[in-house]
Amino acid sequence: MNVVRYQHGDRARWGVLREGRIAPVAGDFATTGAFVTRADLGALEDEIDARDVAFLSPVTRNQQFVCQGANYRQHMIESGVDPDVKTFNMIFTKASSCIVPATSDVIRPKRVRFLDYEIELGLVLRRAIHEPVLVTRENLHEYVAAAVIVNDYSARDVQIPEMQFYKGKSFRTFGPVGPRLVMLDAENVGAVDRLRLTLTVNGEVRQNDTTANLVYKPAETLTELSRVHDFEAGDLLSTGTPAGCALAVPSPRKQKIAQLLPDKKRWEMFFAIQAKRPYLQPGDVVESRIRSDDGAIDLGVQRNRVVGEVSP
Repeated sequence: MNVVRYQHGDRARWGVLREGRIAPVAGDFATTGAFVTRADLGALEDEIDARDVAFLSPVTRNQQFVCQGANYRQHMIESGVDPDVKTFNMIFTKASSCIVPATSDVIRPKRVRFLDYEIELGLVLRRAIHEPVLVTRENLHEYVAAAVIVNDYSARDVQIPEMQFYKGKSFRTFGPVGPRLVMLDAENVGAVDRLRLTLTVNGEVRQNDTTANLVYKPAETLTELSRVHDFEAGDLLSTGTPAGCALAVPSPRKQKIAQLLPDKKRWEMFFAIQAKRPYLQPGDVVESRIRSDDGAIDLGVQRNRVVGEVSP
């Protein structure tokens, strides 16, 4: 079942999307958490034409935006991380204020030269987690309500030199989510292990991999994080991006050699390398798709145009 959040008139509503039409879900739910815990997906109102609405992010800004980093082996390598040394689950957060609808323009701040893309599978939590729990493939559906497309846009010239994941990834518009939630249950939750992620820039394929290659799977990640902090229903876990980003980082061996250089020289070399990479420019169009190869699960398409920041 595909669920969307949308604006129709002066109301934000939730509805079930079916072949270009939306059946509104009865009731008002101000947040994603309220929707996944209280909505009755059998209580639907008369359908409306999807062309008559404005689609919103199906994850509301009150929810936590928790992310896994370097969670595909090849992406570890291109990020300068030795996958045989990194034996831990890298976790960070993005500001919820960066969440925008799936078709939003992405604003490249004036200070940013190296704007990168990262398609990711997002999982929306079904219920709160306030104590350690054991999540398995068999009970994953009890904790995860839905799957959604996330693009973790990143300012690499902030994230890397300043060692600021949060700041480099949290500029406004850097977190498109949607266009829809694909609701998961005991029958289809296993599909999260076999979804294909494809990202293009101006029609050129940059990222193409499947969630079968995730290093730390959703169940073990939720088990680990339940021992660290609280989650609420509706919170978003973004599971990491495949190889193919614009970022180029020297191998661990080269990084060790670079450590012998003065800081200024080392970062001059880093910026010179990045300047040759295919980072996003104003006017570029990024499209992100996640689906199973048989088409049984289809999370839709995100389409973002990159625009330059305009002075106030």
